[in-house]
Amino acid sequence: MAYETREQVLERVMQMTKPKCPHCDQEMSLWEVPPINFSDGLGWGEPFLFVCFNEECPAYVNGWKHLEENYAHRASYRCMNYPGTTVFEFMPVFSPHGGTGQMIDDQVIAQQEALKEATKKGFNILATCFVEKDGPAILRLLLDPAEPARVRMKAAEMLGDVGELEVIEPLRSFKVGNDLIQKKVDESVTKIHARFYTRECPFCAEIIKQRAKTCKHCGKEVAGV
Repeated sequence: MAYETREQVLERVMQMTKPKCPHCDQEMSLWEVPPINFSDGLGWGEPFLFVCFNEECPAYVNGWKHLEENYAHRASYRCMNYPGTTVFEFMPVFSPHGGTGQMIDDQVIAQQEALKEATKKGFNILATCFVEKDGPAILRLLLDPAEPARVRMKAAEMLGDVGELEVIEPLRSFKVGNDLIQKKVDESVTKIHARFYTRECPFCAEIIKQRAKTCKHCGKEVAGV
């Protein structure tokens, strides 16, 4: 199954029709799951949910009395829905403001739209660079932390096909700060070496021929190493 980034999941969920709460028939809000486990400690299962924040929802209003009388807790619950399903469950809240900090508002949506545009622009640039085999330009996109993660991931992948030996040193020296992108960088370095029949000296890290028996840079024996 293809891996989806958090940004891709949000983009997909934002395109869904918001469900209506089965308890009050009000449109539910898109909600970002906080980085904590819930209930049995197994996690929420989704990075984004739909949650009813209607203050007059019967389930929410009656929940305060129900939980206090039966469990002696000052709390209530809000109805939540798993995106793309008809599954509705309850999420506990311990104050009238509980959970509201994770609501996806217009500003977040605008930021997501800006990210989509930046990603589209980055992919267009990469497509041109790939046709022109412009490895240095692809490398600059990869090493720019301001570029969207999907653009940097694609740039790392492309370098394995068009990158020259000169890009290996900056790739090895620069940590991209993302494990998935770093893995793709390492794979591309391996592909570049395979294309040029080279490898790195295990002693000085300089590039040498695959069949070399002695490193021409440090003089160490590298046969079989």
